Amino acid sequence: MIKCPSCGLIDPGGHTRCLECSADLSGSTQSFAPVGDSRESESSDSDFADAPALIVTRGPGVGERFVLTEPLTTIGRDPGSHIFLNDITVSRTHAVVTKSGCVLQIADKGSLNGIYVDGILVTSAILDAGDVIQVGRFQLVFVAKRAR
Repeated sequence: MIKCPSCGLIDPGGHTRCLECSADLSGSTQSFAPVGDSRESESSDSDFADAPALIVTRGPGVGERFVLTEPLTTIGRDPGSHIFLNDITVSRTHAVVTKSGCVLQIADKGSLNGIYVDGILVTSAILDAGDVIQVGRFQLVFVAKRAR
């Protein structure tokens, strides 16, 4: 398996070009030894194993994980944002995630392109495990331990 040197997407094997950004993978010398299933690595990180998070699944930084432990998490193109998404399709102050107990809510902060939750344009929404959030050209999946 090869990690794209340009966008970070992990190629499942055999491709000469990245499936996400079309970067040349044929000359890449990057390699890694898989550490196992992602569920195993999440549970092995004892500090944040049960913490809700947003994981980038499309756009620059694929695989990057943002743990949502603060009462307020800002998302935007401003380098001071908690979740910094450096792309022209993202507003400087695009959205905010607020945490109240075990409830997390995302809200648009007047962005030009809006936010989408599971393909629906929203001004705000309560997040549920598995929700797909679109911010500009970034796609993030909300992961959280489900109540049993």
